[in-house]
Amino acid sequence: MTINTNIFSFFSELNQNNNREWFNRHKDEFKLLEKEINQFGAGLFKLINEHDSLEKFKLFRIYRDVRFSNDKTPYKTHFGMAFERTKPMLRGGYYLHLAPKNNFLACGFWGPEPADLNRIRKEFEIDANEFRSITKNNEFYNIWGELEGEELKTAPKGFDKNHPNIDLIRKKQYIFTHHFDAKESTEIDFDQRLSTAIKKARPFVDYMTGVLTTDLNGESLL
Repeated sequence: MTINTNIFSFFSELNQNNNREWFNRHKDEFKLLEKEINQFGAGLFKLINEHDSLEKFKLFRIYRDVRFSNDKTPYKTHFGMAFERTKPMLRGGYYLHLAPKNNFLACGFWGPEPADLNRIRKEFEIDANEFRSITKNNEFYNIWGELEGEELKTAPKGFDKNHPNIDLIRKKQYIFTHHFDAKESTEIDFDQRLSTAIKKARPFVDYMTGVLTTDLNGESLL
């Protein structure tokens, strides 16, 4: 399954005409593209569920929340969709971003709740060898690259700033991204490639699930 290239031309034009008058004139075109991308997401949801367990798929609305933003343009210039793993047994999720010049697939933990974030940091305070081994393994690293995400400038409260795993402990997010160009998204096996990339991410999200579903003694919290 491929992506309709009209998505990219539509968002390129919207980027130059990000106002309600232009959008209303092209709303029928947008609705058709939205329907197609929703079908693509539903198909990808089924593919991922062949090797993972997802509980839902969400295509985000095009309307921006401008209440607290200096940028008052009313519309997003991309499609974004999220795939959530089945909770509480599994943690983490996947996100697909489609835009004219910024296409990527992401996996991981965007905004861990304070208790979850502290649990992850405590795990890395004890030992991060398994995490590093998983994320530096060639099968994972060649697709997903380096760990990303917002981080503190120094150590979180209660942690040693000189700890050997401080690079992981000070993270506020644990995210990996796989970038691709618009041309790749038009190839016939694009959905299969995305599904394969997500399958290669399983050791990471499963490791983090193991951390977040147990206490520091390794006892299950479920």
